[in-house]
Amino acid sequence: MISIFANHLKPVLKTVTLALFACTALLTPSFAEEKSAPKALKTPNIVSISVLPANITLNSGDDARSFIVTGKTDAGFDVDLTSVAKAKPDSAIVNVDRDGYLQPIKAGKTNLLVSAGGHQIKVPLIVKSLSSSPVSFVREVEPILSKAGCNAGTCHGSAKGKNGFKLSLRGYDPEFDHHALIDDVLARRFNRSDAAQSLMLLKPTGAVPHRGGVVFKPNSRYYAVLKRWIEEGAKSDSGIMKRVASLEVLPTLPNVTLPGMTQKVLVLAHYPDGSTRDVTREAVITSSLPEVATVTPAGLVTAIRRGEAAVLVRYEGTYATNSVTTLGDRTGYAFIKVQEFGYIDKLVDAKLKKVKARPSFLCDDATFLRRVSIDLTGLPPSPETVRAFVADTSNNRNKREKLIDSLL
Repeated sequence: MISIFANHLKPVLKTVTLALFACTALLTPSFAEEKSAPKALKTPNIVSISVLPANITLNSGDDARSFIVTGKTDAGFDVDLTSVAKAKPDSAIVNVDRDGYLQPIKAGKTNLLVSAGGHQIKVPLIVKSLSSSPVSFVREVEPILSKAGCNAGTCHGSAKGKNGFKLSLRGYDPEFDHHALIDDVLARRFNRSDAAQSLMLLKPTGAVPHRGGVVFKPNSRYYAVLKRWIEEGAKSDSGIMKRVASLEVLPTLPNVTLPGMTQKVLVLAHYPDGSTRDVTREAVITSSLPEVATVTPAGLVTAIRRGEAAVLVRYEGTYATNSVTTLGDRTGYAFIKVQEFGYIDKLVDAKLKKVKARPSFLCDDATFLRRVSIDLTGLPPSPETVRAFVADTSNNRNKREKLIDSLL
């Protein structure tokens, strides 16, 4: 069985080994070389704009959606124009709030006219209904508690909780959390006759002492959702309401041209019944490498220096990642085509083109022999092996493949 597995694995190892040791330099040093302060940007010439999502549908009166406006420059770069774009519906079926979210005010179909960079585009817009459902504990209350950090390991999500009150870590158990909230012997957390006097609202707004400080303000959307949930009876829909099936982060694998520039990201939750919700404001969004790119809780990525960082998204126990690349100043860049020796090389070249880096040239025989010997056997080649390999004037690719075969 082991020999069969080895026979199948050997061609793959050979291809990977050839790709890894064919070049004289690795990508990482040159890709991370730019750490200086952001350069001054001249106004780019925008030749076209696009909007994500390409079609916007609001399913109910409680639904709210945002969008991303991207401009294509004459140099072929993408620039996030969301912050300067203007949006107006053809007919008044939605309002655009100060955060750039569309709020439904009338059922119907229309187009959203989006203008930026001297261009305009029409985005199909549908408001299916103005009906309103009771606040969902699973889909609305729990994500707010996670976003506010209430169920984090440093707060009520710790092993022993805080101040006698414990929640499941990061909201992984909604049923447990609901019982923890309502099974308060002093009934202090909820005041159904006057929801505003509930400790669940008084503490996070700082109206009464709270070790966690002020988490949100009384005029915030989070406050309004929690207050409405309490007024509706603080009910649980755990076990009834299906949790999110997957997360989608838009735009996919974005490039940010220069340090200092920004890119807005959207988080869409997909549910088992096929429905979607814009959950950007409730999702917990972080950066894997803040020294390369930072991200705000609202999902605005700022490039710090040339490199790559993963935007990590968590919502309702589901996770997603999205790689953000900062290209840096690539003035005068031109890709140099070098010989490819397999499908690994094709993938490497595609990545190099994406990050606008040039491939290294083929390394000499002695360098290749040293690298592949140390990597596959843990030992450097003997002097005799080096002399024989360098003296071999047969086809370069064939002799390297034979060497890899012998070492494997």
